[in-house]
Amino acid sequence: MSFELPQLPYSYDSLEPHIDSRTMEIHHTKHHAGYTAKLNAAIADTPLEGQSIEDILQNLDMNNGAVRNNGGGFYNHCLFWEVMSPSPNALSGALADAIQNSFGSFDAFKTAFSAAAATQFGSGWAWLCAHKGGRLEVCSTPNQDNPLMPGVACDGVPILGLDVWEHAYYLNYQNRRPDYIDAFFNVIDWGVVANHFESAK
Repeated sequence: MSFELPQLPYSYDSLEPHIDSRTMEIHHTKHHAGYTAKLNAAIADTPLEGQSIEDILQNLDMNNGAVRNNGGGFYNHCLFWEVMSPSPNALSGALADAIQNSFGSFDAFKTAFSAAAATQFGSGWAWLCAHKGGRLEVCSTPNQDNPLMPGVACDGVPILGLDVWEHAYYLNYQNRRPDYIDAFFNVIDWGVVANHFESAK
């Protein structure tokens, strides 16, 4: 069974002005599609073929660069598209309580997450991860690594991820990564993040 590039649940221009249409189209049809195709090639005719992406990443041989980079790229982008929406649900309920308990306030969480995204050197991701029991943690990873991988970052389950590779924002924001990070908070669908939180905890 091959992995397939997911269709977005919204149009490329629907996240404007926060994320521009051209960036979305290139990001999805070129970058994510490329990771998907290369992941399928890397696992073809191996014991990994037919496994879920979560199982592949959680049991990954970190020296297998093709699966590490492309499996991470496939998974990370799938989550990234999911947690954004042109009409996002507000933060509420158990996830709001968990953010309060873990960080002290939403503003403190936003500061920590934004700092993780802004200070990730070069290409990478910022994450909000859930641990068993519901504790939350913010971390960042380089390249296409993510916390599902052995020994990487938070060692939790990612429930929110922000792509800080330049291809995710450079057409519109150039080198103004903090402006892109701020814009991302306008399109986070906290209802989707809450569903991931419930599954993870």
